[in-house]
Amino acid sequence: MGISLLIALVGALIGIGEPISQIYWAQVFKIAPSHGAPNIVLVDVGQPDSITTAQQAQLLDRLAYGNPRKVFLDTEIAVGANPEGDRELARAVAAYKEKVAFVARSGSFDQFKESRFKIPPVSIVGNAQVVVSAWWSNYASCAIVAPYVLKWSSGTYQTLASAISGVSSGLESRYYPDYTLDPSQVRVVDAEELAQGHFDRDSIEGKTVIVTPLKRTPLAHYYGHGFEPEIFVDLAGAAGLEKPVSFAFWNDLSFATIPLLLICAGFIAYAQRKRGLRAAAVIAGAVTLTFVTPIALRYVGIVAPPDCAWLMMLVYGGLRLWELRSRRIKLTSASGLPNLLAFSDKPIDVGHDVIVAAIARYEEILATLPQDLHGEFAVQIARRISVGTGSDEIYHSDGGHFAWTDEARPLDVQFSHLEGLRALFSAPLQIGSHTFDTNIHFGIDRNEGLDPLTRVNSALASANEALSNGRAIELFEAQRLTDAPWELSLHARIDEGLRNGEIWLAFQSQWDIASRTICGAEALIRWDHPLRGPIAPDAFILQAERAGRIDALTYWVLEQAITAALALNARGPRFQMSVNLSAQMVDKAELVTNFAEIVKRRGIDPSLLTIEITETSSVRNRPAACHNLTQLRQMGFRLSIDDFGTGEASLAYLADLPSDELKIDRRFISRLLDSNRDRTIVGSTIGLAHALGQSVVAEGIEDEATFHVLRQLGCDHAQGYLLGKPQPFAVFEQAYDASLQRQTGVG
Repeated sequence: MGISLLIALVGALIGIGEPISQIYWAQVFKIAPSHGAPNIVLVDVGQPDSITTAQQAQLLDRLAYGNPRKVFLDTEIAVGANPEGDRELARAVAAYKEKVAFVARSGSFDQFKESRFKIPPVSIVGNAQVVVSAWWSNYASCAIVAPYVLKWSSGTYQTLASAISGVSSGLESRYYPDYTLDPSQVRVVDAEELAQGHFDRDSIEGKTVIVTPLKRTPLAHYYGHGFEPEIFVDLAGAAGLEKPVSFAFWNDLSFATIPLLLICAGFIAYAQRKRGLRAAAVIAGAVTLTFVTPIALRYVGIVAPPDCAWLMMLVYGGLRLWELRSRRIKLTSASGLPNLLAFSDKPIDVGHDVIVAAIARYEEILATLPQDLHGEFAVQIARRISVGTGSDEIYHSDGGHFAWTDEARPLDVQFSHLEGLRALFSAPLQIGSHTFDTNIHFGIDRNEGLDPLTRVNSALASANEALSNGRAIELFEAQRLTDAPWELSLHARIDEGLRNGEIWLAFQSQWDIASRTICGAEALIRWDHPLRGPIAPDAFILQAERAGRIDALTYWVLEQAITAALALNARGPRFQMSVNLSAQMVDKAELVTNFAEIVKRRGIDPSLLTIEITETSSVRNRPAACHNLTQLRQMGFRLSIDDFGTGEASLAYLADLPSDELKIDRRFISRLLDSNRDRTIVGSTIGLAHALGQSVVAEGIEDEATFHVLRQLGCDHAQGYLLGKPQPFAVFEQAYDASLQRQTGVG
């Protein structure tokens, strides 16, 4: 970023971006809203040398009848050709007193020597004011700035635009034209018609009148309009002086862009600390700023050319692309697969292990292969790992290590899963005409909370240890040693938390969309630890699963949910209570018996309880799970497929498992208003569920517009922060009672 700023500043000093700025302003003033000059009237005398002093005197006399605010004679004074006409003009000027002024021009821009200007003689001017038209121009001969006055040995002369506007000084000694003034909107009167008296007195009264030959050459380059008579540049200067300020930073247009440069530099510095869409949005904002800000500033009279800011953005963009290209090369192994450094640069999702596989005799195998097949060897190994794990991203180091993340299953299940992957590698690899047997070893890191690089290195060390010891799998235990007191005592801590209320049940309402009434709730477990504070459910449930404590928690939740369901159903209307069932329990033999005993003992109709199931990838025995769920449904429990549309909660899941309800995942609901694709998916899912005789719950509803769309799509039930956050039962009970009172009109 510093290099791009330095280059842009140098570009500002040497004017390297002027051609770009020229094109920019030409387009801006071409499409920008334009205006006229309602207080200006031009009197066109035709050719510069076609009007005599006598005719000029006649024009002044005619104009005096119209009572103008001031008259500027922007004509050549041919003294001596007609002495009588000279005397008449001197008389007419004297009659005007301070309301007339003469304009002197040099014939071209950037000529400020007194000798270049045609100053009218004192015999004609008398005490009248003489003003000059003087402009500095750029390389394309566009007038860009003018002084308020020119100081010569003969005196000090105000410039024409300054005299027209009546503004003689500003924040700096120069001013800038406003090219949004449209020459075609300036009133022009033909001098011959005016001399004959054919004009409306009201059209001149109180106006500034400029008598000028519009056919004077050369014409001036006028932004947005091609070439126009020079007088319009002076009128643009007067319009610029009517703005709140007329200012370009540090009296030099080449430096006027520096504040814009610094703003863009700030945007870039912020973007460098971000990644992905946020960084792209910040850079897009900076680019937009360079286009829009100069226009906005120009409307208040501040000139800030964008060319050097663009140069900085261009240089930065080039450097950034080069950096990304270099980084891509740096983050890619010789095989073309992303390497372990790329892995370390990415965040690791909660509830995922880092796994590294080490291939035995990897370098020896490479030595027997032609160079052009080395990459193919790595790609085939990665492909086989991907098939065995379901992971889309496999990372590779040139030393024969392959890494990925996988769901943090219970340790025995994870080991079993990796043993299955080893079996997949029992089939030889065919690389070209070469056939190889491969032996694979695994290292696992499951230390959540550590940075990705540490976790990758931990798994890598474990894989190397497994390879050197001839073991199939090694688990890195560093963090487990740190957390050993917590995990070893988790059984006692959970029991203690249940006894003292640290672990409690929150209830989030579910609403019938058609009637907009509360029809049920989902029971959600929470843990407020006195030392660790609120523990995220995903974190401690995962730990409970690993420690074998998820059964006790689930049955506790079921008991508490039944207590709440009985109390709420006693109010009268049917109230459905939903509880979550861990995938670690779905295939257990005692599940159905335990559920049946609990509902019988508590005396509740099982149909008032909805069991939500998700994450079936952790189920070890799928047939047993399907059998258990079928039995629960036959007992009367309602079964809900949670997070439908994500993970394994898909059409295959819908076909395999008995269910009464689909719960559409919040990621589809959150995009319902912005994505026609997601709206179609949700609508189709609702239609499919209804065709199968199932109801649909949409979760994650946070605004009325989304609720309204779901009602139009025919969704049955709704859940989300718009309708109610998870609450302790006492709070939820009050809210439910109030809802019942509103429905019945009681209270």
